[in-house]
Amino acid sequence: MISFQLNGEEVSVDVPPDTPLLWVIREELGLTGTKFGCGKGLCGACTIHMDGQATRTCVLPVVAATGRQVTTIEGLSKEGPTKLQKAWIEHGVPQCGYCQSGQIMQASSLLNNTKKPTDEEIDQAMSGNICRCGTYCKIKAAIKSAAEVQTGVSS
Repeated sequence: MISFQLNGEEVSVDVPPDTPLLWVIREELGLTGTKFGCGKGLCGACTIHMDGQATRTCVLPVVAATGRQVTTIEGLSKEGPTKLQKAWIEHGVPQCGYCQSGQIMQASSLLNNTKKPTDEEIDQAMSGNICRCGTYCKIKAAIKSAAEVQTGVSS
């Protein structure tokens, strides 16, 4: 049995230790917000937080989560949409929506670690997340907007 915290709850799964965490989250635990994209950790669709840091799950064996805190898009907030998620909607970021949970999880990790990121910091943090619809300008605007709300300081 492999045990870890998932969205604040202790979970245990009986799967081979090399099973990708993505498939455990989706297939064993039924949380489908985290998406499969490339299977190589390159596109960011499978991004979650592990101990607060953005982490790709399609290439991460579930055993790596043992004893750790894992947060998916479903567990990002228990009080409704976060400031970032509200900014995402206000800026009309979602197009097809497929990459959005990974984008939001990556951006959330950025804002948790950098309260008022510069354009360069946003570009660097988000560079590994691919949006086939090309909403990168809207993503950056939403991140900047959420940072302003979070800090109370506009750019």
